[in-house]
Amino acid sequence: MSIIKAKNIVVGVTGGIAAYKSCELVRGLIKKEASVQVVMTKNATEFITPLTLQTLSGNKVAINTFDLEWESEIGHISLADNADLIVVAPATASFIGKVANGIADSLLSTVILATKAPIILCPAMNVNMYENPAVQDNIAKLRERGFVIMEPGEGELACGWEGKGRLPEIEVILGEAEKTLTPNDMSTEKILVTAGATREFIDSVRYISNPSSGKMGHAIAKEALNRGAEVVLISGKTNLCPIPGVKTINVENSDDMYKSVMEHLDWSSVVIKAAAVGDYTPEKTQNGKIKKDDKDRVLKLKRTQDILEQIGKKKNGRIVIGFAAETENLIKNAQDKLKRKNADLIVANDISQKGAGFEEDTNIAHFVYGKNNTEELPLMPKSLLAQKILDKIHHIKKDRG
Repeated sequence: MSIIKAKNIVVGVTGGIAAYKSCELVRGLIKKEASVQVVMTKNATEFITPLTLQTLSGNKVAINTFDLEWESEIGHISLADNADLIVVAPATASFIGKVANGIADSLLSTVILATKAPIILCPAMNVNMYENPAVQDNIAKLRERGFVIMEPGEGELACGWEGKGRLPEIEVILGEAEKTLTPNDMSTEKILVTAGATREFIDSVRYISNPSSGKMGHAIAKEALNRGAEVVLISGKTNLCPIPGVKTINVENSDDMYKSVMEHLDWSSVVIKAAAVGDYTPEKTQNGKIKKDDKDRVLKLKRTQDILEQIGKKKNGRIVIGFAAETENLIKNAQDKLKRKNADLIVANDISQKGAGFEEDTNIAHFVYGKNNTEELPLMPKSLLAQKILDKIHHIKKDRG
């Protein structure tokens, strides 16, 4: 579940060529179940019709400060007061300059001056305009006042120039909106997360692995980032996109993951080991492909390094979280793992249950911690479980004093 759900979000649209992309932003926010109110400048209506954004948002688009019908229904002060977040995308150089200097000559700039809500500005303009000292001074001024100013993307611009000035990708803007609305209670933490499946190669083309998608680890890394933490994600094989703002290290096998985790262990204050690491690996990996013949073959396996156990031995005051994917004796096995690995919390799930196995978007978890303490959680999206895991870390840290 996204933090955006049920939030009142004002989407401001100014008069730039990227105004058409605001449609995708509104759609993305609606998909996350936000209540969206679009406010356009008059120049923005030259690039996209208010009817389009009204249809997508389900709410009348606000444009004119002196629209008597609009003022009698809501009013610009009510718009400012009711907003949980304001996102201006695109934000032109002219609009940025006016807001930086307190000029309220449009409904959108008036709402921004009147609100107490956090504000995200997404600059989009010609590269020379963006790099102009006057524009950069205005951006710096707004950052000092607490505005979130997103970095424009780089590439070919509508004007024909190449460089920085593109509207940030919509998914990146949505991620920034989630981050801005999330409590900043992990700002002092350095969180190391593992995710995904390792591959233990038999020969050059065959390997032993598991169906882990990496979704749980990615959800945890994203939530930790949103809550202000510095995050390193060490990931086995996944089909997931990188998370902007998270340092991601891709590894192939259990040995690579072990080395990478140990290299970053001293850096971390919290370790969350959500990866599905192979317990066994072939004794030998053959170069090239093993050719099929009439003989049976015996594959000899050896035990891999127990990463969580090694972390527990070098705990040194950091918080350590492990996962236990079980098919039987869930709580007993999780309690045993908690003690043996010197962990603070084991997130246990019965992967034979519907909605709790590999590759699912949901999970059914039990928290196992302390002296035989257990907490049963219902079926929920992995994004919500990630929130609850971070909440638990917050409580563990609080209990330690």
